[in-house]
Formats: sequence, C-alpha cells, structure tokens
Amino acid sequence: MGVVYAATTGGFRGHPVDVVRGVNLGGLFVLEPWITPSLFSEWERLPQSPVVDEWSYCAVLGKPECMRRLNNHWATWVQESDISTLASMNINTLRIPIGYWALAPDLSEPYVQGQIPYLRRILDWAAAYNLRVILDLHGVPGSQNGFDNSGRRGEIGWPKHPSDIRQSLDSLAVLARLANEHRSVAAIQPVNEPANWGVSKSVIHQYYLQAYQVAKSIAPRITLVFHDAFLPVSEWSELAPSNMTGSYLDTHIYHVFTEESLKLSNESHLSKACADGEKLRQFNTQSPAICGEFSLATTDCARWLNGFQRSSRWDGTYLTARPILFNGTCAGQEDLSAWNVEKRMFMRNFAMAQLQAYEKANGWIFWNFKTETADSWNYIKLARAGIIPSPPIGSAFSICPT
Repeated sequence: MGVVYAATTGGFRGHPVDVVRGVNLGGLFVLEPWITPSLFSEWERLPQSPVVDEWSYCAVLGKPECMRRLNNHWATWVQESDISTLASMNINTLRIPIGYWALAPDLSEPYVQGQIPYLRRILDWAAAYNLRVILDLHGVPGSQNGFDNSGRRGEIGWPKHPSDIRQSLDSLAVLARLANEHRSVAAIQPVNEPANWGVSKSVIHQYYLQAYQVAKSIAPRITLVFHDAFLPVSEWSELAPSNMTGSYLDTHIYHVFTEESLKLSNESHLSKACADGEKLRQFNTQSPAICGEFSLATTDCARWLNGFQRSSRWDGTYLTARPILFNGTCAGQEDLSAWNVEKRMFMRNFAMAQLQAYEKANGWIFWNFKTETADSWNYIKLARAGIIPSPPIGSAFSICPT
C-alpha cells in the first residue's frame, strides 16, 4: 500500500484497485503456537511449559539457538511461490505482522533480531506481483493485550513504562522509512489489537495521534490503519478522528472466542456475518473501514488456538465444564479432508457471506495465508479446495441481503 487509501473510491491512491482483498502473513515475524505448532511441539508434554510465546521461546533456548531456529523459519515460512499463488488467486493486499523487537529492540530482552532482510525480500516479491502491503506493528513493549500474538502472553504491560510509547513510535519510524524505500508498502498499522480493558481509550487515542504524526512526517504518502481496540462501533470515531486524512479503521471479526458465538447455528453464523457487514457499511459513510482479520472457523478446535497447551471450549476442555454442543467433538473440525458435503457447502456460503459483508465497507484481509494444521484458517488451502471462491469478489455474491 505505499499509497494512501482514498476515501472517495475505497482503494489506495495510486493503485488501480478499489476494494481491499487481502491475507495476513501471520506466524512469520511474530510466533503463534497454533499457526506453526511444529516450532513448539518439543514442550507440549511438559506440565506448565515454560515456553508459550516468542519471548519465552527465545528465553528458554537462548539467543544463539533461538537465532538459528528463527533464521530458518524466516527463510522458509513465506516463499515467493506463496506470493505468486496468492496473486493468482486475485489477492491484492498483504498484511505483515511484525514486533517492535525487530525494529527498535531492547537488547537486554530475550528476543533476537535479523527479520528485516526477510521482510525486504517479501516487499520486493509483493512489488513484482503487484500486491500492496500493510506493515502491522503486531507487538509493542510490555504487550498491548496479553495475547501470545503480541510476543508475550500474560499481563497487559503497555504503556506502563515511560519509554514504551517512545519505543513504539521508534518502531513505526523504522516502518515508515521502509515504506519510503519500498513502493509496495501502502499502509502502516501503529499497533494491533490494543485491549481497551487494559489500556484506556484516551491512551490509545493519544498514541494514534502521535503515530499519525510520526509516520506522516517520514512517509507522507502512507495510509494509517487504526484498530478499533475491541470497542463497539458507536465509539470507533473517537479513536481515529475523521480529520486524520489518509487513515482507515480496522476491525477484527471472529466467530470462535466466546461461548455465545460458538453456540450459533450455521444460519446464525451467516446472519451475523451479514449484520456485521451492515455495521461496517454504516460506519464507512463516516470514515473508511476494513475487516483486517477474519477466518472460516466456527469452533475453537485449532490446536492451541486459545494458547499453548490450552484446549478448546467447543469440546468442553477449556474454560467450560461441558462441550458447547451435546457430544461436541473437535475430531475433524480442522481437517478439510474430513469435511462432508454439507460442511463444505456451509463453509463456502460462510466464506461468500463474509466477503460480501466486508466489501460493503472497503474490504477484507483473511487470517491467515496458511497454517500447518488449522484448515479453516488456511486461505491457500481453502481456495484450492474451492471453499473460498475464485475470484473472491464479495460484491458478486448474494448470501446477504443487498
């Protein structure tokens, strides 16, 4: 995206495409055990594993071994063949999560560095295949949400230290300079999923204002993408004021992280997707909006989705005393080859409903481009199987009311 999202057309200025149709390159520069369980499997049988996220992965291994393993991972998890495949599937946008420790590190921390050459390689591939890129600061010092996808699972510690905001802004400055060097970069996201229950709305709003100034002062053409901090749509406009031109509001929509959503029937999943699209459409009349993360999962059965060594609400082995549904089982839920005709038909309709819904605003970015074992989160595998239609043009579908 090295260009600005144009509110008038729904696209990025300087790019011929209007609607964002993208995937996330998750699990690359920020480890998540459920995306690449092979990296964490050696600790799975330990009671209360000391390794649960990238911080502890490197702390336990030590920097030399962590560097050796992650260099191999960075070199292999995203290949040029993945980028060419995505381009052939009519994807036009890549969102690339990366942590502050790769950009403005504190060398006393266990994290290791060396990500930037691999990031540059992907940016060059994106340019070669005419894809635009969102650089997403997925983890900030202390963790903005306590999730393992922030780099460190546990407490929400951002921004409790005076240096946290400065280090975050320094990381954004590095991303902005990369944007100036790589025309494939069209946007920067100052922080992924800040949790409003641990970071006040006023702090998030102030940080967004500072981030906007820092990024625009270095790369004026760049678009800023601001996450909604899990706030209701009625409060979105307070986070990213409309006078910050060249900015987008990003919301993430999943159907698996609450008991309420897990209990939805197939028809209710479709209805919810359509209703979410209508909310996005209405907000989009005030300010450009996208759905920056979603998947086809309707269970939380992906191994370690809820955290390393944690099980699933769906089958009653995590946080719930009994399965969500009578005799609920995770067997086959994340194995596309085990899906029967009815399941495949629903998943295709669910895909079409979400694509149609989110294109009522300015588009969508699927999580994730691929996974090792979680098939309902694997865009390439789902598209090859015909579950996600090709081309994935939401406006061409009619699952939701028009």
